[in-house]
Amino acid sequence: MKIAFLGLGNMGSPIARNLLRAGNDVTVWNRTLAKAEDLRAQGAKVAKSPSEAAKEVDAVITMLADDHAVESAVLQPGGIMGSLPKGAAHISMSTISVALSKKLAEEHAGRGQKYITAPVFGRPEAAEAAKLFVAAAGDKETIERYNPLLEAIGQRVFVVGDKPEMANVVKLSGNFLIASVIESLGEAVALTRKYGVDPHQYVEFLTNSLFAAPVYKTYGGLIADEKYQPAGFKIRLGLKDMKLALAAAEAVDAPLPFASTIRDHMLTVIARGMEDADWSATAKLAAENAGLK
Repeated sequence: MKIAFLGLGNMGSPIARNLLRAGNDVTVWNRTLAKAEDLRAQGAKVAKSPSEAAKEVDAVITMLADDHAVESAVLQPGGIMGSLPKGAAHISMSTISVALSKKLAEEHAGRGQKYITAPVFGRPEAAEAAKLFVAAAGDKETIERYNPLLEAIGQRVFVVGDKPEMANVVKLSGNFLIASVIESLGEAVALTRKYGVDPHQYVEFLTNSLFAAPVYKTYGGLIADEKYQPAGFKIRLGLKDMKLALAAAEAVDAPLPFASTIRDHMLTVIARGMEDADWSATAKLAAENAGLK
């Protein structure tokens, strides 16, 4: 397929590479164009604007940081909306608000364009290995048409609903769950450290008994090693996702009290000068609150 891929951050770059490896004709765009040069060397074309990238393609995939970045690349002058062909699709992999996803669906439908969402779960190393989990939502026929693209980047595709915003809610709720694991694991490690238990032994016990899940293994290792740099997922992005989860919850009167606590802890970490740290750095805050260095 002929694809435009917008957004070459920690996740976007390896996803774009895997689409190239799968034999697709890929044009890339990134706000900082220098980040596109590595993809050019691997066979991608490089566009100077989202509008240029979206011309004469079968699909545009966006993997951008937040609502503002997506709105700028899609809806603003120079965005994809005016150049994406009728019948072609915008596949949004970005973690965005439910409200924006609904707006994009309406705007694309009004222009005869398709719109589906396909946010992913997994860190950059999983993206590089094409081992992401994809949550897709939208028109069934459109998802089926573009399913080969989704399968090229992940180990499994889950269709979670027929309305695009349903996958956005799944993504936000999933990130809330991950952040909850990080928070509780950080507090548990701090508690056991206060009693002299080695954090690596503790995490080994957890992840080889009742908590043998990837999320505990990945973040347990980071917390035990106190390895919060370089960030696989920056805490400021995690804070953004907690705010979006809370907004989605408020819209349907579904309280998320623990999300409010996690949001405040992330704000505290950022206020202490760790805004470039991985979002697992909330465990560092738990350790400091326990009087540990």
